[in-house]
Amino acid sequence: MDHVGVVVDDLAAAIAFFVELGMELEGEMPVEGRWVDRVVGLDGVRVDIAMMRTPDGHGRIELTRFHAPEVIRGEPENAPANTLGIRRIMFAVEDIEDVLARLRAHGAELVGELARYEDSHRLCYVRGPEGIIVALAQQIG
Repeated sequence: MDHVGVVVDDLAAAIAFFVELGMELEGEMPVEGRWVDRVVGLDGVRVDIAMMRTPDGHGRIELTRFHAPEVIRGEPENAPANTLGIRRIMFAVEDIEDVLARLRAHGAELVGELARYEDSHRLCYVRGPEGIIVALAQQIG
């Protein structure tokens, strides 16, 4: 897998959120032109993207802010490429309380609660910018 794409409305907030999760900003750039229209199946695409990389260098998230065409704020059947959101992305963390505190400073909220799964993990879902849900998992022991 090369990367996961997430469409957002506030690119700066999304970058800050994922940086707080420990990801590194690889780069930002505008993207437009007939080639991108053909790839995503939309006309007149004009976006800004930010590539975020996990600290180990093996995973990446592409955050995309559409300027055109206008984003779709729902999830219709067969949603086009500019529909906001993704269900969840899970991150392994070493100190789940510390990560939660740092993410809350960026407006993140727990979806449910911090729970323990047997004797192996502490887990929670956090809702961040654009309603993106990330799961956090801290291995116990």
